[in-house]
Amino acid sequence: MKICFATSECVPFVKIGGLGDVSGALPRYLSKLGHEVKVFIPLYSTIDRTSHHLSPSIELSELSVELDGRSERFSVWSGKLPGSDVDALFIHSPTYYDRPQIYTDDEDEDERYLLFQLAIFSVLEEIHWEPDIIHANDWPTALLPVLLNLRFRPKPTFTRTASVLTIHNIGYQGTFHLSTVSKIDLPEIPVTPSDPFEYWGQFSFLKAGICFADVVSTVSPTYAKEIQTNELGRGLEGVIQSRGNRIRGVLNGIEDGIWDPSTDTLIPFQYSADRLEQKSGNKRALLEHFRLPTDDRLPLVGIISRLTEQKGFSLLEPILDQVLEEGNVRIVVLGSGDPHVEKLFLSAATLYPNQIGVHVGPDESLSHLIEAGADMFLMPSLYEPCGLNQMYSLKYGTVPVVRSTGGLADTVIDINQNPSTGNGFSFDRAEPSELQNAIQRAVSRYDDRFAWRVMQKRGMASNFSWKASAESYLDLYKDAIGASKSPVKRNPTG
Repeated sequence: MKICFATSECVPFVKIGGLGDVSGALPRYLSKLGHEVKVFIPLYSTIDRTSHHLSPSIELSELSVELDGRSERFSVWSGKLPGSDVDALFIHSPTYYDRPQIYTDDEDEDERYLLFQLAIFSVLEEIHWEPDIIHANDWPTALLPVLLNLRFRPKPTFTRTASVLTIHNIGYQGTFHLSTVSKIDLPEIPVTPSDPFEYWGQFSFLKAGICFADVVSTVSPTYAKEIQTNELGRGLEGVIQSRGNRIRGVLNGIEDGIWDPSTDTLIPFQYSADRLEQKSGNKRALLEHFRLPTDDRLPLVGIISRLTEQKGFSLLEPILDQVLEEGNVRIVVLGSGDPHVEKLFLSAATLYPNQIGVHVGPDESLSHLIEAGADMFLMPSLYEPCGLNQMYSLKYGTVPVVRSTGGLADTVIDINQNPSTGNGFSFDRAEPSELQNAIQRAVSRYDDRFAWRVMQKRGMASNFSWKASAESYLDLYKDAIGASKSPVKRNPTG
């Protein structure tokens, strides 16, 4: 199978969030399974071309597309996804991508990603590469299914091409003025509330893509259901419901070569399910790092997160003082984001210097030490499309305490609800008292070291490999190819 994978982020070249992790991993595993994959990425000025061994393509140095009635020139640079044979093709346009930020609030933000998507089709035609699948990711590439169906499908290169659109976070929809529609050469289509090109008086890349993709996927099965509700659909629930059984959920994987406590070189003591006693050495190292008392009899809770509203810290704020005053738990925090949330934790560290340690900002080595050294991992997210840290935690024998939403619900099984299979603690309602109860249940269970060890080993036996996820995506691609041959319902409500 030939797969064109289009993304605005891709590790190790550029990353803002989880999209970058998926884009850097999934294509490599699809390639390992024997498929030919090309990844398309904008060549932002922040990408280090030398260290990533990128070079300009002589054959693709003078290309252009029509955008808003004018000819926009671009060229292509090429490289490889590290550790693979996957071609990484970078669309180079200094006019649009030589900016200090990846995503902007500039007036031409719509054109930056219109150019990118039009350029992908231009390059595919130029190199005569006929993809079986075009896989779009989030709003910056969500118009690829639209362009495929309304403009490029009749061309020889794309007659048998199907499309998949993956929604990594429905909160980002690529919403612009209605005039954006007229900037690309498409057949005359009504711009009314019941049609794909209108969204509450504006134009949404994501809405249009949902309407035209052969299959729409999300990054966990539960999130695929949640975005069809008023609570988490962010205004697109009616549009998504209209696609019926073409909405799917595939859980992201994790990099076993990076997140494996038995081989992790970023932690002082490697360990496995058969050598769990070694984990305690990491706990002591973690406590020392934060200058907390090294008595390891109290459970240690880890938090690694963007410190934003989505992550549920509004649930923790009303109860944090009480949790710390009880003195039966300690907390370490790594992250940055909302100044209010940062202040919440920094103030707590001042008031309770023996109970909580805080590091504001990124630190990859420290994130590994927290996963290895903490006894529990806290993720009280209001919504979580997939989540990765709860998977890392399970693999590291660090018991997760989470709100049951999105990918958290798909990976963490509450021990009280399912004693025979439970691997963590979860709560349903987004209320501080519910979170406090989950923490208290975890602390109580920690005192039973045998039961705790059983839970740890269950988590460490989990299979979250990208190979399994890639196989699920291949099934989804096959469904998309089948769906592309049948009529598509495109009368959204929303």
